[in-house]
Amino acid sequence: MLVVGGNRCLNHSRDRVQVFVLKGQETDESAKEKMMHIPDGYLGPTTYGTMYAITMPFWAIAAHKLRKTLKTRQVPYLSLGAAFSFVIMMFNVPIVGGTTGHATGATLIAILLGPWAAMIAVSVALIIQALLFGDGGITALGANCFNMGVIGGLAGYGIYRLIAAGSDIKSARRWIAAAVAAYISLNLSALVTGIEIGIQPLLEKTQAGQPLYSPFPLSVAVPAMVVEHLVVFGFAEALVTALVVKYFQKSDSSMLGA
Repeated sequence: MLVVGGNRCLNHSRDRVQVFVLKGQETDESAKEKMMHIPDGYLGPTTYGTMYAITMPFWAIAAHKLRKTLKTRQVPYLSLGAAFSFVIMMFNVPIVGGTTGHATGATLIAILLGPWAAMIAVSVALIIQALLFGDGGITALGANCFNMGVIGGLAGYGIYRLIAAGSDIKSARRWIAAAVAAYISLNLSALVTGIEIGIQPLLEKTQAGQPLYSPFPLSVAVPAMVVEHLVVFGFAEALVTALVVKYFQKSDSSMLGA
């Protein structure tokens, strides 16, 4: 997903962003910060506090559901799912405009293990990346986990089940449904991320009207987040998801459910 950077001191991060906006040029450091993990300093307390409040119930429900429904044979797959999500999100590819993007694996995990498992697996990957690698902010963890884990897991699973409904478990419709679900869910996650960043100049500003956090308005943040995922990373996510689903159709179709 689109990553907007690593952990940074708030004032230091804002200063560098403002320099980029005023001068119309980008240093190597600022390029690293315009990456779908949102870093510290981009979301104000109103937004990141709200996103933690929204995401925490999903974590609690997901943990409760997994304790009751996750089968013993699926536990290793949950660990592999978290590892897969961690690795695939570390491949941040720079594109036009200094931004970067990546896949998440959320839809694939949701198809194989269910949406609640996808939430936990993606969230674990994001937490490790934030704490150990500075990839995504601590204050923004609630938003990042919601954008990629909750939206990615629920939307991807729901779209897959809708398209694949009534089809044979080994039919082509299954892997096509997986590809479409992965593509749409990743772009939904990117859209929500862009909106969260883009509303900051409206929510958090000085009396003089200067943004306190992310200075990029919706007209900049949303296209920057969405376009690259529509034309590049959505297709990458769709391809990987479809190939893995086809593999399980041949090797262990029971993982794909009814």
